Amino acid sequence: MSEPSPEVYEQGRGMDAHNAVMRGIRAKKDRTYDPHEPTRVWVDEDNTPDGVRESLTIILNTGGCRWARAGGCTMCGYVAESVEGGSVSHEALMDQIGICLDHEAKHAAGPCDLVKIYTSGSFLDEREVPAETRAAIAETFSGRERIVVESLPDFVERERLADFRDRGLATDVAIGLETATDRVRRDCVNKYFAFADFEAACAEAAAIGAGVKAYLLLKPPFLTEPEAVSDMISSVERCAAVEACHTVSMNPCNVQRYTMVDELFFHGGYRPPWLWSVAHVLRETAEVDALVISDPVGHGSDRGPHNCGECDDLVQRAIKDFDLRQDPSVFEQVSCACEATWETVMTRETAYNAPLAR
Repeated sequence: MSEPSPEVYEQGRGMDAHNAVMRGIRAKKDRTYDPHEPTRVWVDEDNTPDGVRESLTIILNTGGCRWARAGGCTMCGYVAESVEGGSVSHEALMDQIGICLDHEAKHAAGPCDLVKIYTSGSFLDEREVPAETRAAIAETFSGRERIVVESLPDFVERERLADFRDRGLATDVAIGLETATDRVRRDCVNKYFAFADFEAACAEAAAIGAGVKAYLLLKPPFLTEPEAVSDMISSVERCAAVEACHTVSMNPCNVQRYTMVDELFFHGGYRPPWLWSVAHVLRETAEVDALVISDPVGHGSDRGPHNCGECDDLVQRAIKDFDLRQDPSVFEQVSCACEATWETVMTRETAYNAPLAR
């Protein structure tokens, strides 16, 4: 595959204005981070192709996504949590892994069967995670059942995935596709690649027996609630039809600092998606040939996916229940008067009056 660079991404793609705005917003960041400390780590449960497994989720602190340094996605503030300078040493990254293992020892019943590793960029980008570190991490977790690593399609190569497959790990690549609609991905998310590149990455993963977990974004900026829901349903269906893509994770947009979405939100031009929209999409796509899951980050807050405030936790629990059971009947157990407001938004919200309700 081609070796991408921020300069190449911008040339002739009509993204220069978005990137210039994003660089200006990100320049406001004033915090620094320790390269020996992971960004986050936690223990949870996840549904996998082999059933529900206890999971260790690791967000490594790296130099950050190279596309984000060019400007990047309109909703993503993760690069603001990255180490300055664009790179982190092998020794520092392995220190982070050690801290994560200590956390697991304190909070899990034993070594988790599932390990998920994210970098707020691309784990398979060797500028973020050197090949030496990738091999060492693969060896560290070689006794586990399954590992998930995050990457943009550009870096999904069978040789890089072989570090995990050769050690007997079931291996998945988490790809931030955001939407199956190229125009929405380009103009609303400001992401440079096409759906065809996602399909090519899936084929590359399949060639070595690895799987793909597609990450989709519910309600990027500049879409109304009904437009976002319609695009999400069609995107889930298209992803599920791609070979090797066995899981689709729907991520409702939340408002992160140092992003264009944050600027729009501050001026009243953006509302995070309704939790009713999340439930609706999960119901409508329950029969596709893939696991469809969602974990609404920041649910119930003004800056996260929310309903009226009274029913948010109840709907969130139903979503979590669906993730583990894949049974849409769980949503029959939740109701609230605000669902009528959501239905009105789905009928009447247009680009000229969005957001119709806060």
